[in-house]
Amino acid sequence: MRVDLFDFELPQDRIALRPVSPRDAARMLVVGADGGLSDRTVRELPDLLEPGDALIFNDTRVIPARLSGQRKRGDAVAQIEATLHMRAGDDSWLAFLKPAKRVNVGERISFGHDSNLCLVGSLDATVEEKREGGEVLLRFDMAGPFLDEAIRTAGHIPLPPYIAARRDDDEADRRDYQTIYAREEGAVAAPTAGLHFTDELMAALEKRGIERHFVTLHVGAGTFLPVKADDTDDHRMHAEIGKVDDATAAALNAVHERGGRVVAVGTTSLRLLESAAGDDGKIAPWSGATDIFITPGYRFRAVDVLMTNFHLPRSTLFMLVSAFSGLEAMRAAYAHAVKDRYRFYSYGDASLLFRSAS
Repeated sequence: MRVDLFDFELPQDRIALRPVSPRDAARMLVVGADGGLSDRTVRELPDLLEPGDALIFNDTRVIPARLSGQRKRGDAVAQIEATLHMRAGDDSWLAFLKPAKRVNVGERISFGHDSNLCLVGSLDATVEEKREGGEVLLRFDMAGPFLDEAIRTAGHIPLPPYIAARRDDDEADRRDYQTIYAREEGAVAAPTAGLHFTDELMAALEKRGIERHFVTLHVGAGTFLPVKADDTDDHRMHAEIGKVDDATAAALNAVHERGGRVVAVGTTSLRLLESAAGDDGKIAPWSGATDIFITPGYRFRAVDVLMTNFHLPRSTLFMLVSAFSGLEAMRAAYAHAVKDRYRFYSYGDASLLFRSAS
């Protein structure tokens, strides 16, 4: 499909730079299976679901994966920024470098000069490989828990580019850019639909008789990369590592067998469940890397309802929601959201999408 079909105009003042407080006070646009629209709030979610439905959360935990470094050639020093996006080994990460063209394979980069890293040692790495789009493989001089601790000390929260371009990260982001149920370290971007949940909302959902289950997909920085191709067939997704365990797969299959609905909290949960589902709709235990790319025409097998934030124009995520609810329905929903001043992107408002009946 032509990528320009997924374009739309978004005023800059609709982009949220901070979340609302409390989290569940965010607005939520409900898009019905027939494309009908309803303005609600996240706090009303229990009333919009039925007892026996099941919410699926991504329990990945964001790490401070943005590193500032220096590359030296003789007396010349260049500033380098790396955003780690997928662990490749005990001592290595795939990362996006900026600027990348001036860095050669075999060169050394020293990170952490803007931090208290001296407390845990130096954080130096060698560029092992260069790939397309500014991606490199970095091999660090330390490994395992020592490397993890050094990254936590030296790193910054990798705010999305549309926020980072307008303000620096701060201590509030270490709290705000993390779900309350995050536990499996490895993401470099938050599963942002989950940012709306509070302990109070979780309790209300449980009281309503709605199940909760957890999967893990370590969201990579590739989620923010623009689609540069003119046709969706020419776009390559970056892979992300995920897992659906045996108990969760069995529980979700049981939900469907008794007539309940599987409700994915976020596109990351949806992509992982669809990766784990067979042609018959059965969800199997699953572990590994997924680069599933969902566009209109895709037949959904596992997920019935999707809660998600509002996404960028021409992005793979807007393509995904257009596949789920229909392109014309989503164009109408986003036009309504822009006109009615919904807050967009990671710290913005939510939408609740019921899968298109067509």
